[in-house]
Amino acid sequence: MTLPPNDVRPRLDEVDLHLLSLLQADGRTPNNLLAEQAGIAPSTCLNRVRRLREIGAIRGVHAEVDPAWLGRPVQAMIAVRLRPDARGALQTFARSVAQLPEVLNVYFVSGSYDFLMHVATADTEALRKVLVEDVSGRPVVASTETHLIFEHVRGGAAGTEPVRPPSARSGR
Repeated sequence: MTLPPNDVRPRLDEVDLHLLSLLQADGRTPNNLLAEQAGIAPSTCLNRVRRLREIGAIRGVHAEVDPAWLGRPVQAMIAVRLRPDARGALQTFARSVAQLPEVLNVYFVSGSYDFLMHVATADTEALRKVLVEDVSGRPVVASTETHLIFEHVRGGAAGTEPVRPPSARSGR
């Protein structure tokens, strides 16, 4: 794995990448099976996985729950642009909206908007409330644009394709 010259992250070898791929496919894989699949000793596997957590390569293991099962079948992406004079409030805004119970994820992005917020609500009236009262009503917000999500298809990086360094990807 080739890192930019100013990147101080520890290098990951093929075993690390294989472990990440296996855990990405099933984060509940027991250590003994993980070690067997990676071709290493269980103690080595445990130490490597612990190191991957410590350096931040593994940010967590969680269950991805369909929001509809929690009574929130309406999902949307809300693009948010902050006012030009509110640039100092970027982190404060992101942290505060991330605390809203309807917010699943907040992304700081490039382009014409500053943030994308992934939200899940019980119905369109609840979505309207989040948008009008909880987001657009903030003085730092200049504008928003809302996109309803009809379907979600997971990408290869989310577990269906193994983790590989960029140099190992086909055609690159």
